[in-house]
Amino acid sequence: MADRDDAEHAAGSETRQWVRVPRPTIHAGNVTTVVAGGRAVCVVRDESGGWSALDNRCPHQGGPLGDGQLDDGWLICPWHAYQYDPETGEPPPGFLDAATPYTVRAVDDDIEIELPTVETRPSLMDQVVDVLCEWGLDAVFGMVGHSNLGMADALRRAEADGRLTYVGIRHEGAAAFAASGYAKLTGRPAACFSIAGPGATNLLTGLWDAKVDRVPILALTGQVQTQVIGPGTFQEVPLEKAFGSVAEYGQTVLSPANATELAALAMKHAIVQRDVAHLVLPDDVQELPGADDPPHRPVAGRLAATGIAPPSDELARAVALLRAATRPAIVVGNGARAHRDAVTALAEHLDAPVISTFKAKGTFPDDHPLGCGVLGRSGIPVASQTVAKADCLLVLGASFSNHTSIPTWVPTIQVDLDRMILGKFHPVEVPLWGDIARTLELIRAAVPAADRPEVRQEIATRWKRWRTQKQTKQGLTDALGRLHPAEIFAVLGELVPSDAVIAVDVGNNTYSFGRYFECRGRQDVLMSGYLGSIGFALPAALGASVAVRRAGSARKVVSISGDGGLGQYLAEVTTAVKAGFPMTHVVLDNGELAKISREQLGAIRPVWQTTLVNPDFAAFAESCGAVGFRVATADDLRPALEAALAITDRPSLVSIAASNRDV
Repeated sequence: MADRDDAEHAAGSETRQWVRVPRPTIHAGNVTTVVAGGRAVCVVRDESGGWSALDNRCPHQGGPLGDGQLDDGWLICPWHAYQYDPETGEPPPGFLDAATPYTVRAVDDDIEIELPTVETRPSLMDQVVDVLCEWGLDAVFGMVGHSNLGMADALRRAEADGRLTYVGIRHEGAAAFAASGYAKLTGRPAACFSIAGPGATNLLTGLWDAKVDRVPILALTGQVQTQVIGPGTFQEVPLEKAFGSVAEYGQTVLSPANATELAALAMKHAIVQRDVAHLVLPDDVQELPGADDPPHRPVAGRLAATGIAPPSDELARAVALLRAATRPAIVVGNGARAHRDAVTALAEHLDAPVISTFKAKGTFPDDHPLGCGVLGRSGIPVASQTVAKADCLLVLGASFSNHTSIPTWVPTIQVDLDRMILGKFHPVEVPLWGDIARTLELIRAAVPAADRPEVRQEIATRWKRWRTQKQTKQGLTDALGRLHPAEIFAVLGELVPSDAVIAVDVGNNTYSFGRYFECRGRQDVLMSGYLGSIGFALPAALGASVAVRRAGSARKVVSISGDGGLGQYLAEVTTAVKAGFPMTHVVLDNGELAKISREQLGAIRPVWQTTLVNPDFAAFAESCGAVGFRVATADDLRPALEAALAITDRPSLVSIAASNRDV
């Protein structure tokens, strides 16, 4: 485009500036893209060697004009072949779309492009992210792509400010599991982030995991432009419908007028309902400028306190039942994880044994004199034998799943903040609706302290018997010389720090973890509980690693899976390397989907399609930049685990040749 007179420019209302960039190395008759003044510009060199420039964004649907070509004097957009005059930006007669032209001049070995001054005002997405952060969002896991670039830029700025941590993953399914793992550890919402279409639908499994395990999570998904929603354009999926079953709250952001309020409501639904919230962000809406005077969306006054007490009459009935009991027992579910100190205080006050559901493993340590381990299919005899002798159960934050098999014939007091969970599957003697910690404080004040040395002695005797049984298995190997899980988890239990975060997967490896790994201190165990989704462990450890880092803690994060589970998201090892997370992954490698083999055998069917072809996992980890260890014998086990757990500057992986059955 020809140079304009300075006087003409001065008469205009728009502020412009000359931006100098290196002269593109393109031949006459070609086009390219340069970045100048904070924007992408399509630069054209015509057949005579002259220069012209257009805004790189095609006005039709945003195609990159700099990737186009010249044909018969027209600049052709590479997406839909729309044509523009390379100097004026005008389309052929009969068309209305026009590209924005810029003045160009050659200066020495460079060119200068006259561009509008870039405004520094916040974008609409900046204002949305401001609200999300104010409501407590500080961790986002996702993948940047063509239909979420506006939101990605806002997240980038928030990360630069230190308000959040963003982790770019290799698969959106891992992003949702990572956000779920973060929420399960902290009780606070994290976000998973994707493009439209397949990126968004890849989130669904992890979102269902969070939903059924009742933890807060936010999904942020791009969407195609609003002008093409409906007819069925590339990567268009009706996302509100697709997420309708999993999302407690879902809205498409369309207008600056209510965008920040939708963000506040999304966070409120996630936090209060402990559920999935979903914001759909069309591509063109992400490019809108922010409101001139955005309304404040404060948290104060919109979130009520949760420390509510149960009704006094119901509390009195529970107190009377506990006073009359001679062998009360406490069953802690995952809903009690945040109240472990209150649980311990009441257990010691009542001198009552504490049994855990599998999802709550670690909430009450196995090395406490009143700890009885896990009840149910993944449990141990210490727990089941203790429950069998109880004459009153105090059940905290548990849902009475079939997996756990809490007895229904024992007089039961059930405490939960979720009223629907109380007596959901069968009547209980006293359903107490209230905050668990507050309720336990009131019970402790109303029930006299007890001293039951015989109960502690029984627990100790049962543990001694069970540990003897475990020791008889620890030296066993299968026909291939592979280690028994009892050996693996006995050593791992000794070495993992007492405050570690441990993410476990699904399969025989996890059943064995439930039986043979003894939790100590304040370890947190994360798992895909009700959904039971294979592949959870490694991504969840990414989420836990962000939580630990943002808390300024040195807690060790360990993830454990079988070879089937690790194979689901194996590439996320590179994510851990890129982020510099000093997490340790332990994989029990048996070359088989052993749980499925066992199920086929149990159903008296042939074992079919359960064998696996695995890489050398340790070598794979090394190729990614992690540290890999290979364990083939019992002599290798302890040194490898000790070395892996001691690494503090990068991830490590320990591949263990493990028996595929609990022989």
